[in-house]
Amino acid sequence: MDRQAGRKARPTKPKQDAEAGNRNVPGLAARMTAAKLLAIVIDAKTPLDGLTDNDNGHPHYLALEPRDRALVRAILTTALRFRVTIGKLLTLRLERPLPPNAATLTHILHVAAAQILFLDVPDSAAVDLAVTHAKSDPRTTRFAALVNGVLRSLARGKDAELRPMLDTTRDAPDWFVQGLVSAYGEEKAVAILAAHRVEAPVDFSVKADAALWAERFGGIVLPTGGVRVEKLNAAVSELPGFAEGEWWVQDAAAALPARLLGDIAGKRVADLCAAPGGKTAQLVLAGAHVTALDTSKNRLVRLQRNLERLRLTAETLQADLLEFRPTELFDAVLLDAPCSSTGTVRRHPDVPWTKSPADIEKLAALQAKMLAAAAKLVKPGGRIVFSNCSLDPAEGEDICRTFSASADVEADPIQPGEIAGADEFLTSQGTLRTTPAGMTLGSPGISGLDGFFAARFRRKD
Repeated sequence: MDRQAGRKARPTKPKQDAEAGNRNVPGLAARMTAAKLLAIVIDAKTPLDGLTDNDNGHPHYLALEPRDRALVRAILTTALRFRVTIGKLLTLRLERPLPPNAATLTHILHVAAAQILFLDVPDSAAVDLAVTHAKSDPRTTRFAALVNGVLRSLARGKDAELRPMLDTTRDAPDWFVQGLVSAYGEEKAVAILAAHRVEAPVDFSVKADAALWAERFGGIVLPTGGVRVEKLNAAVSELPGFAEGEWWVQDAAAALPARLLGDIAGKRVADLCAAPGGKTAQLVLAGAHVTALDTSKNRLVRLQRNLERLRLTAETLQADLLEFRPTELFDAVLLDAPCSSTGTVRRHPDVPWTKSPADIEKLAALQAKMLAAAAKLVKPGGRIVFSNCSLDPAEGEDICRTFSASADVEADPIQPGEIAGADEFLTSQGTLRTTPAGMTLGSPGISGLDGFFAARFRRKD
């Protein structure tokens, strides 16, 4: 007897075979990548920007064609922007909760549901690809029928169920919602959360003639002087004026802190957390001699490239602010400090799902140290502007309340009428506080701005 004939055939590797067989299924690779990256964002608390960076992103993302990369970004931002609503609509269709170890299945369902509920993708395609995905993974194969049933039910019921569900849900984790309510009250918190559901417009800071660029872009001139476009029809690098360095992308709120330094023509000014360089460009255009400081060499390279495109010049310096000792003190300093970025949720809907109250507490402590260090870099009588893109008072108002009591500084309140279009954002303490619910300009898509805090001080003589 042939011994080979008596042996059992070696088992195949189901996952590898399934993956090999699915490589040619149109659209499947994009959906599988979206589910994989969603898992990394939610389960590993990893920021989405890095995963979808076109140079250094996740390998599965980089393996996709540009069109599929765009689809993956659209799926992920939508799935994160409406995560609670999607989860509740899916739960209504489950006879019992999914097992605790079924995270992969949950991500497959959320990726498909985002397409069915919010994107211009045929329901049948979203369902069929999700079922194929489930069958291809040993962890979810036994749930393929469930995926099919749940998603087909979702597609049938979306017209009647989506709007009522949106009216009752808050698309953010509980800690984030509670923080907004505590800081701003129920009514304003609801308005901020509603703004987070709307994709942010694109704002530009222009060197000159905002009206001209608004006309060329098909946008509007903002009350604060920048240009806004609700939706771009081309890549930023393909827009007129990009190669000539006539403008740069910068949210309307992010453009305010640099203007709080006042007349800085001919003065030495330090931008202490400078990259990617939007505020540095503002300071240079205002006539200052700017030193742009950042701890990251790579971020400084990006800043230098941006300045080169804009045909602007500043001294750049890689250094840790907490250890920086200049040979000569500055006339003014701008500290736009690293923060939780909770003011940028419209642009980065992963933020509430990747950050935590512990992160905010840790960042607030760092900001307080950085602000104290920044004050030592400015001459007596010189101005200090502190800002960040957080909505949490722990990273703004609370820090500045303590800092104002320092023996070395005094508050320098921002005055009404000082900055065009900014009066609605001034507080009774003379600080500046923007939220995504501000700057109402008609439709939700053209309204709002990032959440920012800024305060101004002078170093005592």
